[in-house]
Amino acid sequence: MPVTRRHILQMGLVSVLLPSGFSPLRAATPPQRGGRLIIGQFPEATLLTSGFSTEGIAQAVSTKIFDGLVAYDTSLNPVPQLATAWKVSPDQLSISLDLRPGVTWHDGTPFTSADVAFSCLELWKKYHSRGRSTFANVVSVDTPDPLSAIFHLSKPAPYLLAALGSSESQVLPRHLYQGTDILQNPHNVAPIGTGPFRFVEWKRGEYIALARNPNYWDQPKPYLDEIIYRVLPDPAAQSVALETGEIQLGAVTPSDIDRLSKEPSLVLDPVAPRYSLYSGLAFNLDKPFFRDVRVRQAIAHAIDTRFILKNVYYGHGTVGTGPLPSQVKPFYTDDVPHYPFNPARAIELLDAAGFKPDAKGTRISAIFRPQATGDAAYRQAEYIRTALGQVGIALDVQWDDFAGFIRRIYTERDFDITTYGGSAGPDPAIGTQRIYWSKNFKPGVAFSNVAHYVNPEVDKLLEDAQIETDPARRYEFYKRFQQIVQTDLPLIPLVNADPGVLRNRRLIDYSIGGDGTFENFASAQLLPE
Repeated sequence: MPVTRRHILQMGLVSVLLPSGFSPLRAATPPQRGGRLIIGQFPEATLLTSGFSTEGIAQAVSTKIFDGLVAYDTSLNPVPQLATAWKVSPDQLSISLDLRPGVTWHDGTPFTSADVAFSCLELWKKYHSRGRSTFANVVSVDTPDPLSAIFHLSKPAPYLLAALGSSESQVLPRHLYQGTDILQNPHNVAPIGTGPFRFVEWKRGEYIALARNPNYWDQPKPYLDEIIYRVLPDPAAQSVALETGEIQLGAVTPSDIDRLSKEPSLVLDPVAPRYSLYSGLAFNLDKPFFRDVRVRQAIAHAIDTRFILKNVYYGHGTVGTGPLPSQVKPFYTDDVPHYPFNPARAIELLDAAGFKPDAKGTRISAIFRPQATGDAAYRQAEYIRTALGQVGIALDVQWDDFAGFIRRIYTERDFDITTYGGSAGPDPAIGTQRIYWSKNFKPGVAFSNVAHYVNPEVDKLLEDAQIETDPARRYEFYKRFQQIVQTDLPLIPLVNADPGVLRNRRLIDYSIGGDGTFENFASAQLLPE
């Protein structure tokens, strides 16, 4: 039965979904077919493709519409999806992909290697905030036949296969994008994909409706008939919706996690193995008063990150110590400068930098534009405003909706301080380089080098690590990188959140690999009540 607006409006309340979590519960045979999975969404997406965006909400939805060239197992190894096999040349300067035969776009057009080449060269390399560095060494993509794509590299890129999943490097249909204004293409909000679910309708401010793709290449999947994403920013309603079973998958404010995880009908799944989340403060280094490193260090000393972890995130995470969270074990180091909570030291540094208090005790007045991602974001922003006020830094906290935030921060650069966040995994070249590499500063590209940080030594370390194939040498490059940026402090790490995701026990197999809620849900099933 086709989904209609009347059906959707009868579904009631839903919850916020964070891009995390995986289901360890596997289905019995035979699979349970049919059903409508209701998920929540906040903030609302600005587009429905991640082909040139790292917007988390867009990734969560679009990965159901678009399959990736690869997926990931629970050990984070790439496994076949649209690519059935791959081969890396001995000199590591080419990667050959064999593409799956018989795959069609949702409009019936065959999926071919031309789509892969176009997406890499015209989307990922040009517009994607991480792709601009991830695919920097890709010089061409050969397409000797419709089912073969060969990436040619100027230098090795040992992380490249790990970047070919749908959430990271989404292949878009060349026949609908070539020759168009890519950023304004109407299919960005009404996508045509290759995945197990096809786009049906987007009612702004209310819901996004997806329906089963009857021509999906991996028959008899998908098992669900429909997936509905609803927009509901009220935390209380989100919690109620989970408790009453009106939604089957979602996440709530950190203050509700412990209580709801004890509900018999709900299960708290951990963050997906592929994602290690980080968050912090970013300075606009184009503003004169933040160019002095002593000011940035003073702000770091003025903020009690342990207080934030305990009272904003209710202990669900770890304190940030540097640009990489500790969960990224192959590359992480704690051998970096630390800035313990010490307001007296903050005042000393501000005095040394020449910022004396005026008659009202104010040393610096700044505009703080945090990203509005829910109750925790508001609570954190209020704490930071209060904490910095104690050392004479007066913050004017200004909020925008998600689309407005992206425009003000990344296009207009109308901010002094902002918040940043994302996933550091599975490799620093993919998840972290984008926000520190000077060549990734490009106004208009979201989630790129927001601070406008420029350090030639850091650039060289990141670029050397990108092409280094010896793990020990890569680690040394990234260790030195972490030490330098924690000295320069263009961004202040705060908390690496680990909120998990709540699901109804009826929902199984929404994630069977390492991508959590960014998987395609082809295996997801709803058991009978």
